[in-house]
Amino acid sequence: MRSSTARQLPLELPHVVSFRRDDFLEAPANEKALALVEAWPDWTVNTAAIVGPQGSGKSHLASIWAERAGARVVPARLLTPDEVPGALATGALVVENLLPGEFDESALFHLLNLAREEAAWLLFTSSHVLESGMAKLPDLASRLRTIPSAKLDAPDDALIAAVLVKLFADRQVAVDQDLIAYLLPRMERSLGSARDLVAKIDTAALAAGRPATRAFVASLLRE
Repeated sequence: MRSSTARQLPLELPHVVSFRRDDFLEAPANEKALALVEAWPDWTVNTAAIVGPQGSGKSHLASIWAERAGARVVPARLLTPDEVPGALATGALVVENLLPGEFDESALFHLLNLAREEAAWLLFTSSHVLESGMAKLPDLASRLRTIPSAKLDAPDDALIAAVLVKLFADRQVAVDQDLIAYLLPRMERSLGSARDLVAKIDTAALAAGRPATRAFVASLLRE
């Protein structure tokens, strides 16, 4: 737990979020997607997808896989036909946040074909199921429907609670279960929201020079 002096001198330092495997919290909501990542390179085909709502852990799992596979990471909306060969230079690629109408369909079709020719690995992340109106090009839509997908469910209370405790601990903030129990019914059920909430509480506690108690947080959330 940090000293009161440190809390009285808050610094605007960026807090680095770790996407290492050791920092990933396993739960029923993510066990299928985690199993997919850990099964590589023994996939039955060279492509796979992780599908789930925003803040469910897709980027963390993709980062774990990217480290294992030596993969580059590219947002789907930034992929162009000319960049496809370079994107596959390492033989593995993560295509993040694939959403209907927000990517170049010719680039993606080229990517799938080139990956098949070169036996390269592809992992997609999306909040939208790949077989439901993902692409207008019939051949591309058909290819996307064949990609094996692992679904991430929205995190339950147990996972959110564990994430909150870890996020506070990462910031060297000591909290008790009363505070966690107070926060759970008052927050959105997503890992991203948990991260934002912890950052808000930590920043406010530092500025006020006070510990992050239930009473302090209740006052903060009422403002």
